[in-house]
Amino acid sequence: MSKFAKAIFLIDAIVCLIIGAFLLIIPGDSLTAVGWVPYDPLMTRLFGAALLALAWGAFRAFRATEYRQVAILVEVEALFAALGAIGLLRHLLIANYPPLVWTIFAVLAVTALAYGYIWFTRPRS
Repeated sequence: MSKFAKAIFLIDAIVCLIIGAFLLIIPGDSLTAVGWVPYDPLMTRLFGAALLALAWGAFRAFRATEYRQVAILVEVEALFAALGAIGLLRHLLIANYPPLVWTIFAVLAVTALAYGYIWFTRPRS
């Protein structure tokens, strides 16, 4: 597997682990600290759990040796990030949101591009 793919898996695992843990364990404090209020604690915890699951998958992918071991995860990560970015962009274009939302959009867009690159340059068998 390429060094680029390994690096993306590791970075994604760390980012998802940190953000996911905060959103699952202390959603109110986490979102209030960045000025994101009001919030739904149930949905925030669920999103935190999803990020932790993605972190685990990315960590396992980082440890994998062959692309075929991570193929499905690469597609899931690319689609999750792309659809999330598209969903946020729809709101960003019609209303005034704080810079944090633009930052989340940027992270999702870059993640989608990185995983898309891994997906479309995968080894063909």
